[in-house]
Amino acid sequence: MATPGLRELIDIPGLWQRVDRVEERLFEASTSDDPFLTRIAQHLLTAGGKRFRPVLAQLAAEFGPSRDHRLIEAGAAVELIHIGSLYHDDVIDEAEVRRGTVSVNANWSNTEAILAGDFLIARASEVAAASLGEEAVRLLARTYAELVEGQALELRLTGGLTHGPADHYRVIGGKTASLIRTSARLGALAADAPPGLVEALTTAAWELGMVFQLTDDALDLVATEEQLGKPTGSDIHQGVYTLPVLRALKGPSGGLISELLAGGVPFENEAVTEVIRLVKEGGHVEKTLEECMERMRKASEAVAALPDIEARSVLDRLGGFLVERVRQAGG
Repeated sequence: MATPGLRELIDIPGLWQRVDRVEERLFEASTSDDPFLTRIAQHLLTAGGKRFRPVLAQLAAEFGPSRDHRLIEAGAAVELIHIGSLYHDDVIDEAEVRRGTVSVNANWSNTEAILAGDFLIARASEVAAASLGEEAVRLLARTYAELVEGQALELRLTGGLTHGPADHYRVIGGKTASLIRTSARLGALAADAPPGLVEALTTAAWELGMVFQLTDDALDLVATEEQLGKPTGSDIHQGVYTLPVLRALKGPSGGLISELLAGGVPFENEAVTEVIRLVKEGGHVEKTLEECMERMRKASEAVAALPDIEARSVLDRLGGFLVERVRQAGG
C-alpha cells in the first residue's frame, strides 16, 4: 500500500513483492481474539499510508544475501511501532483526522486509542522476539524509548517561542529519524548484511529520517488539506513550531509572527494563515529544503562504499524525491 511515487522511484520487483507480504503480515499481527480491538487496531492500517519504514527496511535488505521470512518480520515490526505511536500522538494532539479519515480517538475514545496503540507496539515486540532475535528486540525497545523522549520534549516546547532549531532537531531526531534509522538497520540485519554495510546504511538512514520529517514539516505549510489528509498548518494550530517557523521567528517578520502566536493554543485560522504567508514569503520553506539536500549529500557519502546496485542508486535519489513532494505541493 506504499504511495505510487515510491513505487515509481524504486524499480526493484522483488522488493515490492516483500512489501506486499509485509502488508498481509501487518493485518495478521494486528488481529486480536477480541474483534472490537482488532477493528480499532486495524483502523489506520486500512486507511493506508506511505509505508516508508517497511520500504526502507526492504531497501536496506538488498545489501544482504538472505531472503527469508525475517525480512517480512522486520518490515512489519517497524510499521507496527509507527502506527501504534500515531495512535498515541493523536490522543496527545487531540487530532480528529489522520490519513484522510477520522482518527481513532475521535471515532472511539482516547482510552481505546491508547489501548490499541499499546497493543500494536506489543505485537511489534512479539514479532521481533519470535523471528529476529534478542538484538532486534533491544534495538526496537531502545528506539521506542527515543521516540517517547522526542515526544516528551515536544510537549515541553509546545506553544513556546524562545526555543530554536537545535531543540527542534532533538524532537524530530527522537520522534521520526530514530525509527527510520532503525528500519534500515533492522532490514540490513535481517538480510545478514556485513557489519560495515549495516553501519553505513544506519548512518544514511538517520540523515534520510531527518529529511523525511523536515519535508513533512514543510508540507504542513504548503500542501492542501486534501494532499495532507489533515488541515494545512496543523502543527501551528497545535503550538508545534517547526524549522521554517522557528527560523522566521528570528527574521525580519519575527515580531509580527510572535504577536500572531501570542494568543495561545489553539489558534484562529486567520492567524495561522497569516503566519504561513509570512514564513513562505521569508523564504524559510525553501531554506529548509536546501538543508534537506545538504543532509542527503551526507547520506550519499555514507553509502558511497556500498555495492553499486540499484538499491544504492535509490538511496541517493530518495532525498530529492522527498523534497520534490514539497515543491510539487507548492513549496
